[in-house]
Amino acid sequence: MTRKLASAARVKELEPTFKCPLCDSPVRVADNISLICSRNHNFDFSKHGYLNLSARPASSKYTKELFEARRKIITESGLYAKMHETIARAIKQHRGGSADSYTVADLGCGEGSHLHRILEECGSPGITGIGLDLSKEGIIMAAKRYEDPIWIVGDLAKLPLSDQSVNVVLNILSPSNYKEFKRISAQDGLVIKVVPRPGYLKELREALFGREENMSYRNDKTAALFRQHFVLSDEVHLSYTKELNQAELGNMARMTPLAWSGNKARIDDYINRDYAEITVDLDILIGVNK
Repeated sequence: MTRKLASAARVKELEPTFKCPLCDSPVRVADNISLICSRNHNFDFSKHGYLNLSARPASSKYTKELFEARRKIITESGLYAKMHETIARAIKQHRGGSADSYTVADLGCGEGSHLHRILEECGSPGITGIGLDLSKEGIIMAAKRYEDPIWIVGDLAKLPLSDQSVNVVLNILSPSNYKEFKRISAQDGLVIKVVPRPGYLKELREALFGREENMSYRNDKTAALFRQHFVLSDEVHLSYTKELNQAELGNMARMTPLAWSGNKARIDDYINRDYAEITVDLDILIGVNK
């Protein structure tokens, strides 16, 4: 079965989860090639299986090179393994022993590797992953590499997902739209947001910008806004360091927008080290939609 047909079959099983991004009408899979709404807006499955359900075109600085570096850091360095384990544990506890269909949507998924690793950690049949990002380049890469989830080019401001249709919303180091997250979350569904703490990647920021940059990096307002929308059931602080080799340092510099405004000489100095430590300092906010 081709990726296009396999993706169409997965979406068909979850048709009520989706809606038309243009008119909010219900949708159906037609002839295993398209998603069509009741007002005949038509969205074709790509040959790689993803759907473009964005209501507006978007340009992005996020390149194929950036996403490939991000994928390597996430899947090969183990830098985010503790985060993946923590999120998967929360999902498994929430699902319990239920055999019902269960959806986990990563909104702002980039090239999909965080979602892929979290679903691997969950290790449970019956969980369907949905990865959504406005970057078409990221979604193309995700669809080529990870076949099982449903991949969508979509806009956080107008999610192509139905009301109360998602069991778990993930939002990992990415912009949020809490009004939309709340709308699509099932009653008592989980919303898991990962936000950086002041020490996050401090060595990289110091190398690129100087020590003063580390003192201005705060997430207090982000966390407070989360608590206004969802009942906080848990807050996990992760803080640790990991040694990266030269290849990993190069990928770290290439994967982050921090390098866009960094001094080239400073970047070159950072990536030419034999090894260096990097700090992961995160808050994992686990909320319930009441």
